[in-house]
Amino acid sequence: MSLLHFDQALPHGITLSCRAAGPLDAPLKALFLHGFPEAAFVWDGVMAALAPQVRCVAPNLRGYGASSAPAELSAYRAKHLVSDLSALIDATTGSPDAPIDLLVAHDWGGGVAWNLAALSPGRVRQLVIINSPHPGALLRELRDNPAQQAASQYMNELVQPDAAAKLSDHDFAGLWAILGRFGPADWLTPAVREQYREVWRQGLDGALNYYRASPLRPPTGPADPALQQLMLPASVVDVAVPTTVLWGDADHALLPGLLDGLADWVPGVQIHRLPGASHWIVHEQPAWVVARLREVLARL
Repeated sequence: MSLLHFDQALPHGITLSCRAAGPLDAPLKALFLHGFPEAAFVWDGVMAALAPQVRCVAPNLRGYGASSAPAELSAYRAKHLVSDLSALIDATTGSPDAPIDLLVAHDWGGGVAWNLAALSPGRVRQLVIINSPHPGALLRELRDNPAQQAASQYMNELVQPDAAAKLSDHDFAGLWAILGRFGPADWLTPAVREQYREVWRQGLDGALNYYRASPLRPPTGPADPALQQLMLPASVVDVAVPTTVLWGDADHALLPGLLDGLADWVPGVQIHRLPGASHWIVHEQPAWVVARLREVLARL
């Protein structure tokens, strides 16, 4: 199955560079959202496996690759990222306000997907989240769990003004370290490494602005008032969309405690945990991920 590359112009002035597989008239339509420090190409194998029964589209999120990368930090707040996704769903389904059949999201893509599912549940028929914390759980763990606070300290490094320059030094040594922090990343072949470089060479500040614009960061001191005073309304944490969570239990950045109490916000959530798999479970165990996605698609 060949992959198509195209630019999708959205009505509010943002353009997302996208990759797609499967025919336009496929009976089911799915969107795939990447995280940091990745890009749309990471879904190529998954999309190829699901086509031709599914029309699959994976955008480079705003700030990544050839997609629009506004300079203003405010452009990376959740409401704007959700607007991008809602408009892309319109374009993919071909009908304003119609639901996408399947939304699959990892890491920061999951952050956007959780928000969309809470705010506009009618836009998604099935949601699959892969190693991406629910915002309510992340806030709780950042406040109360010293282990998660320690595991998340990298966020405070990524928001620094010189973060992009530091990560770019010595052939992106800092970014390779992020991808290899859980052990040998055998999936990082020379060809895949060049795909990452191609994206990173187009700039890193847009991607880092997701962290800078978010209030969900580990405390900077014993009594961080910003974190203690932060309140998330029910409108952004209660999710009525049928949801499946896939989780690599060896994720040392996002600890399994983030799954505790998830059903309080996401009634009926189905959680599939894979021991030994890390944050990069899509790369490490693609067949397992595809099999779980096929199970979800069978329910449509």
